[in-house]
Amino acid sequence: MGQLKTALVVGASGVIGRNLVAHLQSLPGWRVIGTSRNALPGSVDTVTVDLLDVTDVTARFAGLDTVTHVFYTAYQDKPTWAGLVPPNITMFRNVVETIEKVSPMLEHISFMQGYKVYGAHLGPFRTPAREDDPPIMPPEFMTEQQRYITAAQQGKSWSWSAIRPSVVGGFAPANPLNLVSLIAVYATLCKELNIPFRFPGKPGAYRSLIEMTDAGLLAKATVWAATTPACANQAFNINNGDLFRWEDLWPRLGRYFGLETAPPVQLPLAEVMRDKAAVWETLRGRHGLLYGYEALSAWPFGDFVFSWDYDFLADGSKARRLGFHEFVDTEEMFYRIFDQLRAGKVIP
Repeated sequence: MGQLKTALVVGASGVIGRNLVAHLQSLPGWRVIGTSRNALPGSVDTVTVDLLDVTDVTARFAGLDTVTHVFYTAYQDKPTWAGLVPPNITMFRNVVETIEKVSPMLEHISFMQGYKVYGAHLGPFRTPAREDDPPIMPPEFMTEQQRYITAAQQGKSWSWSAIRPSVVGGFAPANPLNLVSLIAVYATLCKELNIPFRFPGKPGAYRSLIEMTDAGLLAKATVWAATTPACANQAFNINNGDLFRWEDLWPRLGRYFGLETAPPVQLPLAEVMRDKAAVWETLRGRHGLLYGYEALSAWPFGDFVFSWDYDFLADGSKARRLGFHEFVDTEEMFYRIFDQLRAGKVIP
């Protein structure tokens, strides 16, 4: 039997971290530790820590001398692109430098990026994007994280990998930055208000090609890259392997909820959904739902995703060439997560 590996999942309560913990726990030979501001459910050893405070990180990580793999999924949101850089670089650096000092067994540090490294959040970008595409004009915190760890790794025995998913879909109750649960809440409110299930984004976004990344598939790819020597010190696009247009998928998602669709109307969700808390509380009381409106609905995130009136996709063949061959049908992913949301009393 091989040596036991110890994974430190940083940001274990989010949709990516939660699914990564579950996957690691399903594998033989892994001990899993998660970091969070609050205690994690289940049997996960939890380190509660403020990643922005290096003194707190040093104190909380002092006993983690058996960590072999760090899986960094933490993120702090800010209202501007420039504002994202200082906190997200600081948290990442605090984790890397502390674990490097504490654990002589460190083998690998994995961290999450995304298509923002290609400028996908700014407007049309070269598609399909490739891992060797040149960086965009700063500020961009994901690129800065990669520059930092590339320099920090020089001459060290450990390696790193950067994982670049598309929009991630997964089951993570009370995590509002989750497109699948946002669509589920939106559809539930449409049904309650007896209105059709209209696509609320830009007309061009309804017709453009897009792809997503299942959180379970992402977890498998992340561990694969972290444990495959040929993947050391590289970035990988990870996506489901299929493409879709909202104009094809949206009516089918509506049918899952028993809803008719109507032509798209661009809605500022952050504005028009602001007064729907009372409607949700009525649904919550009627159906015994477990979570309040604010815990489920990051409507500005929906406005952001539904504004992409250009193709949004990256080339995932690099990972396949090195041996990762998992794929997920995106439409089936939506239905599976909707079922989980219903079973978990998140939606009726």
